[in-house]
Amino acid sequence: MSYLLEIESLDLEGRGVAHHNGKVVFVDGALPGELVRAQVTRQKTNYDRAKLLEVIRPSSQRVEPPCPSFGICGGCVMQHLEPAAQVAIKQRALEDAFTHIGKVKPKQMLAAMHGPYFGYRYRARFSARFVQKKGGMLVGFRERNSSYVMDMDQCLVVPAAVSDLLRPLRDMLGTLSRPDRIPQIELAVGDACMVLTLRHLEPLTDTDIQTLLQFGQTYQVSWWLQPKGPDSVHPLVPEDVDRLYYDLPDYDLRMPFKPTDFTQVNHQINRELIRRALRLLAIEPTDRVADLFCGLGNFSLPMARFAKEVVGIEGSTALTERATEAAARHDLDHKTQFSTLNLFEVDQSWLRELGYFDRVLIDPPRDGALAVAKAYSALSLQERPKRIVYVSCNPATLARDAGILVHVGGYELQAAGVINMFPHTGHIESIAVFEAGQTGPLKTTIEDDTTLMND
Repeated sequence: MSYLLEIESLDLEGRGVAHHNGKVVFVDGALPGELVRAQVTRQKTNYDRAKLLEVIRPSSQRVEPPCPSFGICGGCVMQHLEPAAQVAIKQRALEDAFTHIGKVKPKQMLAAMHGPYFGYRYRARFSARFVQKKGGMLVGFRERNSSYVMDMDQCLVVPAAVSDLLRPLRDMLGTLSRPDRIPQIELAVGDACMVLTLRHLEPLTDTDIQTLLQFGQTYQVSWWLQPKGPDSVHPLVPEDVDRLYYDLPDYDLRMPFKPTDFTQVNHQINRELIRRALRLLAIEPTDRVADLFCGLGNFSLPMARFAKEVVGIEGSTALTERATEAAARHDLDHKTQFSTLNLFEVDQSWLRELGYFDRVLIDPPRDGALAVAKAYSALSLQERPKRIVYVSCNPATLARDAGILVHVGGYELQAAGVINMFPHTGHIESIAVFEAGQTGPLKTTIEDDTTLMND
């Protein structure tokens, strides 16, 4: 069954949204403002899903996707939409989340941060599968809405050197003794090193190891192996253990990390994000600052260049140990302290034990910082930090926590904006600024904020 549809909007999975006979229809590949012919592929009680058959009236924002795998590969969902329009949709989604979930409205919307639209992804997890009838080993992202693995010859969102590696990587893996027992390859690119972590469900033979070593030498790849769970990850060559790092030149910092550590996928945007976060925090030399969900110190160490003291809290001991080591290496250990704690279970008594903070940065995972927001909202006005900067990877949980900070804690949501960390995807990174008992416009201006331009 097919019919004509007027596309009204776009959801964050890149699907056009229309209505037919009072029912919502999601159309893969359709854009707002378009008149399309679509065929229903799945019917649910509250909505239908449809595939695009024909664009009768195209959107002015439609572009030709540069990737030949677009539409099949699940890695990107918006390459057919002009990049500036992608950012506008994400900004609107953030505003809608504040309105409908948190019942709040920022006093100021910050200019969206954006960077290179391609070659930006320095972290990725490629699926691997041995399929004899398809010629052997497949390496790539999964197909959209499917468990099948894409047979990828190139990928435009990873660095060119990684994209060029996909075909020889596939061919090499197919020669190993048990290619059918290799489920994934994890990519981590540092400023001076590319690491591929091989998940293998069967022990490697001596011949397999020699094959990996030769491949690594030919293509300048450092191999790490994962025979079991995440704790089993180790370098194939022991000397490679400390080769991964990224630099933060604005703060004279080098940040070592392991392939399995959490780091931001987009290094260029990460540097800009740190600049904006510090500018919005407006740290004074006498300030005591908290960095909650601090990871390996991505924000903590830059903040320590300006603050009197920085306290970093994180749920992973491995990450706080890495942050402590990095602080000592940069002679910042006298201004920093890191500890491990489950921040999803904290309360105001714990906050009081930590002592007063002038500024707080919160950078939680997708689940947000519900317990932290409740704890700060329960403090008296004199106990609360003057300013909170919240970096989020999920607008829904940011909006929920913003509602608590504003309606329960009496904070004011001074500003918020989108960070396009993942171009061509529906992923929304954002930043928000809260002030305690502050009225009027945000005191720290952002006119000097800069955004990276697309290469």
